[in-house]
Amino acid sequence: MSRPSFHLPVLDGWRAISILCVLAGHMLPLGPKWLELNAAVAATGMSLFFILSGFLIVSMLARDDSVVPFLVRRTFRIIPLAWAYLAVVLLTHSADWEIWKANLLFYANSSEYYLQYAPHFWSLCVEMQFYAAIALAVGFFGRRGLSLVPIGCIAVTVARVISGQEISIETWFRVDEILAGGCLALVVHSRRADSILAYFPSASPFFLAPVLFLSSHPAIGALNYGRPYFAALLIGSTIASSHGLLQNLLRGKPLAYLARVSFAVYVIHPLTYSGWMGTGDVFVRYTKRLGSFFLTILFAHFSTIYYERYWNDLGHRLAGNIAGRRSSKSREIRV
Repeated sequence: MSRPSFHLPVLDGWRAISILCVLAGHMLPLGPKWLELNAAVAATGMSLFFILSGFLIVSMLARDDSVVPFLVRRTFRIIPLAWAYLAVVLLTHSADWEIWKANLLFYANSSEYYLQYAPHFWSLCVEMQFYAAIALAVGFFGRRGLSLVPIGCIAVTVARVISGQEISIETWFRVDEILAGGCLALVVHSRRADSILAYFPSASPFFLAPVLFLSSHPAIGALNYGRPYFAALLIGSTIASSHGLLQNLLRGKPLAYLARVSFAVYVIHPLTYSGWMGTGDVFVRYTKRLGSFFLTILFAHFSTIYYERYWNDLGHRLAGNIAGRRSSKSREIRV
């Protein structure tokens, strides 16, 4: 088996599945309320989403430990759409300045900063805080700072166990999901990747997927502490194989497209079932939800192609210029 490359198409499939789980958990009636299936499905999606984020970020910094260009690229990836969305929410909802400030500066992952139409921004806060922390670690220690990722992951999980936090929106009780993705990246891009990934039997995903779902269910209890690791193992088990029906599905064009627009889908989707779109009895409300799905994909498509792409390209150009200047200065110093 050849060593995995930086871009793994199978991860696009998982990114699409993660956003589908989030949409289903937030927008569909998944059985009787007492079964709490919506919470479990949404938590499963978020866990996969965080694993993929950690995998991407640690892979990037393992290849290039230039912190400033990294922060520029991530800032231009997240902030333009996030702030544009908040601007729209601002026009439709009044809130205290402290709440707005917390959301705009990405420290709103606490119940005291709840913002109607933007309750999902807690996850962007966890992401942005992780970016800052990993940038500091790599800025001080270079690539060796990535060795703090598994240490931090275990420390956060231990803190969750001690505090009884089976699931939380606070960074210090949730970031182990992102860090577990970082651990997976360290394994996949290590010299021993082939031998480690070879331990996964071909049937592993079909065993790990239900285990991940159970570990995401609020009624299961202590199994929730293992959710970051089950999610990382699930994704890792599909990286280990390049053949089979599941791999073909994960690498397919439909999921690749959904993965491409997934960030916009996630940011935009709560507005599409707010207001009139969320009114009426159960039948009327969920009939309208079909329109909400259509609007979510439509808005996400135009946002990704015509709005976000400009900012992403600008961020990459600025990061490239910064990296180029640093390289020139290094050559001058050596001369």
